[in-house]
Amino acid sequence: MRREFYIRPLGVALLLLSAGLAQAQKAPFSVDGKTAKLYVTAKNTEKKITESGTLQFEAYPQPLENEVTIFVDPSKTYQTMLGIGGALTDASAEVFYKMPKDKQQVVLTDYYDKDKGIAYTLGRTNIQSCDFSSDTYAYVKDGDVALKTFDISHDMKYRVPFIKEVLAAAGGKLTLFASPWSPPAWMKTNNDALHGGKLKAEYNQSWANLYGKFINAYEKRGIPIWGITVQNEEMAVQTWESCVFTAEEERDFIKNFLGPAMKKAGYADRKLLIWDHNRDLMYQRVSTVLEDPEAAKYVWGVAYHWYEDIAAQGAGMNFENERMVAQTFPDKPLMLTEGCAADFNPEKYTDWGFGEKYGASMINDFNIGTVAWTDWNVLLDEKGGPNHVGNFCMAPIHYDTKNDKLIYTNAYYYLGQFSKFIHPGAKRIASSSSRNNLLTTAYVNTDGKLAVVVMNKTDADIDYRLWIKGKAAKTKSLAHSIATVVIE
Repeated sequence: MRREFYIRPLGVALLLLSAGLAQAQKAPFSVDGKTAKLYVTAKNTEKKITESGTLQFEAYPQPLENEVTIFVDPSKTYQTMLGIGGALTDASAEVFYKMPKDKQQVVLTDYYDKDKGIAYTLGRTNIQSCDFSSDTYAYVKDGDVALKTFDISHDMKYRVPFIKEVLAAAGGKLTLFASPWSPPAWMKTNNDALHGGKLKAEYNQSWANLYGKFINAYEKRGIPIWGITVQNEEMAVQTWESCVFTAEEERDFIKNFLGPAMKKAGYADRKLLIWDHNRDLMYQRVSTVLEDPEAAKYVWGVAYHWYEDIAAQGAGMNFENERMVAQTFPDKPLMLTEGCAADFNPEKYTDWGFGEKYGASMINDFNIGTVAWTDWNVLLDEKGGPNHVGNFCMAPIHYDTKNDKLIYTNAYYYLGQFSKFIHPGAKRIASSSSRNNLLTTAYVNTDGKLAVVVMNKTDADIDYRLWIKGKAAKTKSLAHSIATVVIE
């Protein structure tokens, strides 16, 4: 019996298989047979990323106009999550080594453990000293243009061992980037690492070469550096380490010195981010650099901070400036690289607005297109330091050195509502609220689990339906709460 009619040419078979797979991949998402667990952090309750029941979905094709609804559409995907985390500064490292071993392990677990903690996957550290160092220091001696005296021995006491412990706690993988606060004093117009000043033109190349020296030194000690920013807060004349670049100066430094220096050192694959300052001047700064193709070719993305509301005396966060950058330069990812409550005040330990600022910023930033979000110091002492210029601030976790006590602010739990459930590689999906008093963002993780974040800043509980492709579940957003619905 001849069987030719059962045999297809290999190419045709593969095409049919591909078509079948594509059709399966395009099948609409359904909540049928899936479990939806609710995790809640809420004011005036004991709920702190606490599992708080399950949601039951039922057919609900058309939501009503007079009810509050969160709409989620998993078929519409946007940017990919790179990570969420905090800064591993000298200050955090020094405080860490003031703690007994058992509390050190608690902090590492609570930040970096994927099951018991909030699963941080991102970190930032400083190149040379910053305000959150106990002193001002440089890696090279005065006048050493060739950088022959380059030495990170200062970092070896606390910061390098701390970062290595963090790496181990994070399972050996952490996306770590580094930022300089100032070149050495002798390279600057004011002969001071502090109080602003500019990089002298004759030291452009020497300073550019130092970034690669830093990467090499850290990687030799087992700490991979994913990327760098050009300069922390480029327009700020601070009482601490600072250095001013205009947009044109940053552009020219990148294309003529830093970009080529990174390539020559073998670090062309490291990510280079520009700006690293507030949203207020963001568009002008970014457009000036990226409209020059010779500078833009070295730039991976745009770093920004959230302190413009302080500079503008509480005028609020300039999300529209951020959105304009995202829309105009969609090929350059956005990263929030620093945010915190700038002034230390022990009353903020229990101030619910402290955490809510994090939640509101993160939801808006992610919905605009931000791929990564970095808090400032992961750990500080009971004074909001150490800090060599008295610029004390808040952190998610403080260690009271006098009473051997760890203090968790609600910022830790607000950050955790995102980092614990939205992992690197997750795709943001369409998510919207029918009322402005509920904020939302949503992601689908690489394992297929959906994470829908819902935040309520009002004084009242709000009943709402979570609607996904014709099915809806009734639930409640507690007053001053943030919750994550995990669907698997």
